[in-house]
Amino acid sequence: MHFVDEADIYVKAGDGGSGCASFRREKYVPRGGPDGGDGGDGGDIIMEADENLGTLLDLVSKSHYVAADGRPGTSKNRTGANGEDLVIKLPVGTIVRDRDSGLILKDFTEHGQRIVVARHGRGGRGNARFATPVNQAPTRFDAGTPGRERRLRLELKLIADVGLIGEPNAGKSTLLSHISAAHPRVASYPFTTLEPQLGIVDAEAYRRFTVADLPGLIQGAHEGKGLGDEFLKHIERTRMLVHLVDAAPADGSDPVQTYHDVREELRLFSRDLAEKLEIVAANKMDLSGAEDGLKKLQDGLAVEVMPISAVTGRGLRRLVGRILEVLERLKAAPAEESGPAEL
Repeated sequence: MHFVDEADIYVKAGDGGSGCASFRREKYVPRGGPDGGDGGDGGDIIMEADENLGTLLDLVSKSHYVAADGRPGTSKNRTGANGEDLVIKLPVGTIVRDRDSGLILKDFTEHGQRIVVARHGRGGRGNARFATPVNQAPTRFDAGTPGRERRLRLELKLIADVGLIGEPNAGKSTLLSHISAAHPRVASYPFTTLEPQLGIVDAEAYRRFTVADLPGLIQGAHEGKGLGDEFLKHIERTRMLVHLVDAAPADGSDPVQTYHDVREELRLFSRDLAEKLEIVAANKMDLSGAEDGLKKLQDGLAVEVMPISAVTGRGLRRLVGRILEVLERLKAAPAEESGPAEL
């Protein structure tokens, strides 16, 4: 399924049905009174978070949503039927904005959350409502009121415990495929990951966490270069980061400088993002020259660097254990810690 994280849609709640102007016409009742019923209410437009959805693709292919109108009232004081509500389901993590005002109507963070984004029109009153001792045969009735219409902007931000970051070909997709049941595309050329991938890691003692593999970041990503700028926003939802650095880059680049380049892109995009807790892992330790790259990272960075090989599995169990430790620490004190993890 193609990943779509933005959509513009139009919604309109149902109009209220008109009231009825009617008079009783019964045998042996020569002067029947007014008996026009009220119109029914229109349907609401409701949005609901659904954890089974992972993209806004359906809302791009269909961009207009209109709820049912209320039915008009009829004689014998019968009220028209209410219009049925229209429920639009969205992935958890979707932010709903009013396009005209920019106001955030709802940030869906949990399955089952709901919000009415467009209220229904009210049904009009029938002429029976207007009967008085002075005016016993009113002909007046009300038309139903129109349902609210809105233009909405939807933006999906993935919700995950851990975000995998790094330059293209750092090995993020390979790592995700080895520690979870996810099957992201893996190849030896840049930007293999064209859209975010989510995986669930089942660790020991029945503990689990979700990991998001995001497209690689290059210099200038925060300005729209490469692919990473489209997905930096998804990292904002994660609780912590695992920063993968290629310890044996094929182009001979300096892994320390590569680390700092990615960190700078995070800082330029969002200060809060740059301050997230981070574990640094030197990947591809199965390749020639990786030990030299690891030493450069250990000497050049003021944080612990964990050596791993996503291909052979070296160090992955220790990495998963370290991630669990950090997540548990964040759960205990979610607002007190930021920056590289020091355990």
